[in-house]
Amino acid sequence: MLKQNILFNLDDTLSYCNRYFSLVIDEFAEQMMAWFDSSTEEEIKQKQLQLDVAAISEYGLKSERFPESFVGTYKYFCDLTGREKKEDEIQYLRRLGFKVFEIPIEPIPYMNETLQRLKKEGHELYLHTGGDEANQRRKISQLELTIFFEHRIFISEHKDTTALSDILKTIKADPNVTWMVGNSLRTDIVPALEMDIHAIYIPAESEWKYNMVEVNVEHRSNFITVDSLQEVPDVIYRCIQDQMM
Repeated sequence: MLKQNILFNLDDTLSYCNRYFSLVIDEFAEQMMAWFDSSTEEEIKQKQLQLDVAAISEYGLKSERFPESFVGTYKYFCDLTGREKKEDEIQYLRRLGFKVFEIPIEPIPYMNETLQRLKKEGHELYLHTGGDEANQRRKISQLELTIFFEHRIFISEHKDTTALSDILKTIKADPNVTWMVGNSLRTDIVPALEMDIHAIYIPAESEWKYNMVEVNVEHRSNFITVDSLQEVPDVIYRCIQDQMM
């Protein structure tokens, strides 16, 4: 079998992520509605999302960005309603936002089996995850992912085509035998196709709006959508067989 270079995203590809953010955002919205009883849950969540996504261009995927979106939303509604801004409430919201980074991580079903099979078949596995070093290393450690990826781990605060290009140069990857596997159309799939490497898209159970973009990229590489992580080895195997025919 032709050896492939397979890059995996982490959050919502190998381990659950968005479900934890949703839980904390629900808690945030509940508290905000208690303070601003004229505001709806939808209004609060939309403002938080708007501020969170807007900050990515400046701060990337750093953990601090998320709690600050809670603080920014609080200040927005204080200004809107004339409510006094209170430092103890701001600190409470900041702590609440950081709580999401303390929740133990759960692997996506068949994570270990999938990575084990690909490793056994002789493929070179890489991890390309977005976020800040400390938080992503925490997840990698909890999931014991160095068993599969060893030193082949790349953490990007700005996860985009430039970041992927730098990784591909570092590992001297042949695009014909290189894959990106992920749930984010914006940060996994579009960069992969722009670099003309193969892409496998696995839609997440619930998706962050930031990750959803139109895929309008001309490419010669494979772009395949699957329902589950478990399907990835068979998809790659079939593509290798087709390549060899």
